[in-house]
Amino acid sequence: MRTVVQKFGGSSIADTELIKNVARRIVKTKDEGAGVVAVVSAMGDTTDELLDMARSVAARPERREIDMLLTTGEQISIALLAMAIGELGRPAVSLTGLQAGIVTDNAHTKARIMKIDTQRVRRELDQDKIVVVAGFQGITESGEIATLGRGGSDTTAVALAAALKADLCEINTDVDGVFTADPRVIPQAEKISYISYDEMLELASLGSLVLQPRAVEFAKNYKVPLLIRSSFNECEGTLVGEVASVENCRPVSGVAHDLNVAKIAIFDVRDCPGVAGKIFHALADEKINVDMIIQGWSRDDRNDIVFTVARVDLESALRVVDGIVKDIGASGFVYNDRVAKVSIVGAGMITNPGVAADMFRALAKEGINIEMISTSEIKVSCVVEEEQAIKAVGALHAEFFGHQA
Repeated sequence: MRTVVQKFGGSSIADTELIKNVARRIVKTKDEGAGVVAVVSAMGDTTDELLDMARSVAARPERREIDMLLTTGEQISIALLAMAIGELGRPAVSLTGLQAGIVTDNAHTKARIMKIDTQRVRRELDQDKIVVVAGFQGITESGEIATLGRGGSDTTAVALAAALKADLCEINTDVDGVFTADPRVIPQAEKISYISYDEMLELASLGSLVLQPRAVEFAKNYKVPLLIRSSFNECEGTLVGEVASVENCRPVSGVAHDLNVAKIAIFDVRDCPGVAGKIFHALADEKINVDMIIQGWSRDDRNDIVFTVARVDLESALRVVDGIVKDIGASGFVYNDRVAKVSIVGAGMITNPGVAADMFRALAKEGINIEMISTSEIKVSCVVEEEQAIKAVGALHAEFFGHQA
């Protein structure tokens, strides 16, 4: 029997009627002859509401207690969905992350999956049950509940699919698939029928909200076929898999933007081995992910280092930087939390010179200044003023796809 893992986000199960709709979709897949594992998030805005409660009783709540609180949201979802499936005549069982055998590291609120013991899930599947698993959560080896960070249910679903060697992992969401740009910003954006793991990983890490980057990493590493589709219609969606041929790829597959960006600049850093390592090790120790990094030209054996972090990590990052500036002999630092990142992604860039030049020309034509630039073989990213981000997306989409916002 083929095995399918189906993930449903909070918008797909925001109320009991939508939960019933999801139950019908799951049962339909089961009736077509597949073993089904459903991974679900908390209902609607439950996670945000729980976070608001936490902040109303504590200025800086402990991360362990945040995890203890947030995981209750998924427990509600899995129980209700299992009940709804049972009402349709199919046996179902709900499992928390612990019960599903999901083991994580100790990084509360940002945990990573270390391994999955699939014995319980396989046993329930062998009994012809639909298995409903709480996304976003797991258990540490010391027995502590931990969560995987925003979008963690995607990672749960893909990791389970990999561990079970599932035939397909469906990510059911509130959009019809992956588009050439955010359709809320560019209404004329086109749906992409097929995209490579690498392109999807870049789009996810650059601000596309369709998939969590770690989920795509899992899918790529374990060759899990992904289908991104809507929970609300029967559209075919977007398939994510291996790149067929770079020669056949169009230069740009999509335009992404990210408003969750802040820029930090450290001035007059001593130009000697080990200094950059001190800065970024200190940030890493606080679980702060650094994105773009630029080191200026050395003058008098000193230079400036500029980097970006997620805006939600800015407060923590500034504490780290403030504590290390004197230690490394820098003269000071500044930050800007009113910036954004716009990017173009495409496997075809490798064989199509001039794509970056076209991007810069399109931005310049609209009077948009570029503050930082980062590149890889299949993407080019630019940091711009936040108020110009949407205008930049429109300009880039018009340049590469012919549609202006």
